[in-house]
Amino acid sequence: MSELILHHYPASPFAEKARLMLGYKGLSWRSVFIPAVMPKPDLTALTGGYRKTPVLQVGADIYCDTALIARRLEQEKASPAFYPEGQEFAVTALAAWADATLFQHAVSQVFQPESIALRFAKLSPEAVEAFKADRAALFAGGAASRLPLQQSLHQWPTFMARLEQQLQRHGDYLFGEPSIADFAVAHPMWFLRQTPVTAPAVDKYPAVVAWLKRVEGFGHGAASPMSAEDAIQAAFNTTPIELPTEEFNDPNGFKAGDQVMISAVDYGVDGVEGQLVHAGTEELILRREDDRAGTVHVHFPRLGFRIEKR
Repeated sequence: MSELILHHYPASPFAEKARLMLGYKGLSWRSVFIPAVMPKPDLTALTGGYRKTPVLQVGADIYCDTALIARRLEQEKASPAFYPEGQEFAVTALAAWADATLFQHAVSQVFQPESIALRFAKLSPEAVEAFKADRAALFAGGAASRLPLQQSLHQWPTFMARLEQQLQRHGDYLFGEPSIADFAVAHPMWFLRQTPVTAPAVDKYPAVVAWLKRVEGFGHGAASPMSAEDAIQAAFNTTPIELPTEEFNDPNGFKAGDQVMISAVDYGVDGVEGQLVHAGTEELILRREDDRAGTVHVHFPRLGFRIEKR
């Protein structure tokens, strides 16, 4: 069986979500560090151009977006579950809200000048400018836009009061037992707590702080380092797994074998071109060829992504 390989960098909030998910499942995995900014040539060899962090690799199968990574980890180890029976819709709906709206509000606060000065205090002015330019490009052309700080601060108390109430009523976790919702809400909180400028946005809510400590207590699983070159070689030496047996389903008329481009709709909209080989309820799969990685299947969630003919 192929190893789980996470391509990530330490400061990425969505990577922290993935690391906590691996810890919750008690999984062993290989850790490949990637650059925080473009270009990312080793990652591109695997994904074909998808630039967001993190990416999960299992042999020659590449999984993009933490929503889909969670489903792949659920296949790897069903228990403990991310989607408690009878609560599947509720936990995925709250997770989607947290990954989009709650995270957007956290980003607005983290990237205010006082917070940025502390986060990047050890970087050169050139590195800071490179990071800012990269993030401007990340948001170019997508449906998402940077939320004004004033609006984020205005709405934040409502979100936090609702989370505080939910935890006070449901016990240790948002839905009584751990679920994907806990990990999706946790990573924006983790992001905010990285500097004293933004930490009070979380720390003034005692039930949230206690809950976050429990979620972070799952740890990150058993990670061991791996080089990017070894990860690419692992893909080259492996054949993609068999396609899902679920019926191919695309209401817009795309068919298996079509040459298409798949891209995110919110931000990081760099498209990945290849042959569409599967369109299921939750997942899209592209087959692509790369000189270094060989034949790979790149997996995307259906939600939040679009398909275009090439």
